[in-house]
Amino acid sequence: MEKNINLIVKEDENNLRLDVFINKRENLISRTRIKNLILKEKLKLNNKIVNSPSKKVLIGDKITLQIPEPKEASLKPYNFKLEIIYEDSDLLVINKPAGIIMHPGAGNYDETIVNALMHYNKDSLSTIGDELRPGIVHRIDKDTSGLIVIAKNNETHENLSHQFSEHSITRVYQLLIWGKLRPSSGKIDTFITRSSKNRQMMEVSNSKGKRAITNYKTIEIFENNKTPTLSLVECRLETGRTHQIRAHMKYLGHPLFNDATYGGNQVLKGTRFSKYKSFVDNAFKLMPRQALHAKSLGFIHPRTKKQVFFESELPADFVSVMEKWEHYVKYE
Repeated sequence: MEKNINLIVKEDENNLRLDVFINKRENLISRTRIKNLILKEKLKLNNKIVNSPSKKVLIGDKITLQIPEPKEASLKPYNFKLEIIYEDSDLLVINKPAGIIMHPGAGNYDETIVNALMHYNKDSLSTIGDELRPGIVHRIDKDTSGLIVIAKNNETHENLSHQFSEHSITRVYQLLIWGKLRPSSGKIDTFITRSSKNRQMMEVSNSKGKRAITNYKTIEIFENNKTPTLSLVECRLETGRTHQIRAHMKYLGHPLFNDATYGGNQVLKGTRFSKYKSFVDNAFKLMPRQALHAKSLGFIHPRTKKQVFFESELPADFVSVMEKWEHYVKYE
């Protein structure tokens, strides 16, 4: 059912961005959703349609935000076995394998996590987002494996979205990178923006984009005097920007193993390790994707208000590459 939210700007709210102002007042609606509604011209400021989320409000301004009736998704079910880590009446936590995208988009409308969810239980998914993304609160890349949370109802979706926008969700990733980080642990705090050279990539910027914070620590280093070095690294995110870890590791000069987008499949060119190309190519075949796994996920359960925390094991392809390197380092 469609509804309107009517607000009047108070003195202490003067000069706030529209999306920030509304999110502050209506904190169960995520700022991302508010922004999207404004862009779709669902907001009136003093009875005039405004489509700029960054417009500043003034004392006494009257704001009306139209919340449309949720659309029912018309999606083809996909018979794909989901690895469900946890389920209750409000949410699902799924361990996503590499190689499947989250929701329908250009080139793939039928074989996605959303289609698999429609097959699993199409009548128990939130409907407040895009009609092609029922239940989807957050995303991980197609070739990234690991934990995602799915909302079964709109109240849960709004609550979880708010936690994501507040950066209060615990997200821990494990990854394999080329070389070794110095210092071995630390914090990366930069801006990330879309690359002007390649729209499929993100890049670090000193001045533009969104702030991105990654805390990292080295878990294990696979090295000897002969072979190229790999490191197992753990990253804890304070923000969740597109390709954040991949862009940050590229920025440090240590791209992810076999990350074709960020150069992690070409690091041996022109180095003294070029003779190991065959060995590395065989390892790429073991793991034909970037070595990135969303290992842990924690948040406040929307209904019980208790902290919940979930973990997953590293997938087989990840383990195979580490074992291959460990053997080579020891015996070659």
